[in-house]
Amino acid sequence: MSCPTLQFVISGSSSVPAVKKVVRQLRLEAWLNYVKVSQVASDWQQFCLQNGQHDPVLTGLSSGTNPFRPQKVCSFL
Repeated sequence: MSCPTLQFVISGSSSVPAVKKVVRQLRLEAWLNYVKVSQVASDWQQFCLQNGQHDPVLTGLSSGTNPFRPQKVCSFL
């Protein structure tokens, strides 16, 4: 597996500030916890199934609790 960032540093044609920037980025990435896409997809699906009944986009709003319904206008003749 080849790292493009590491290849940039190894090439030797980079300046000191550029190398420092690369080192900062590599240190930041070293602390990241990677999770497989299949695990994230499974967790996301489980979350959606558990919380879907509370999502107004999926279930809609009742007319009494819908803040976006047209306001009734009272008019006197």
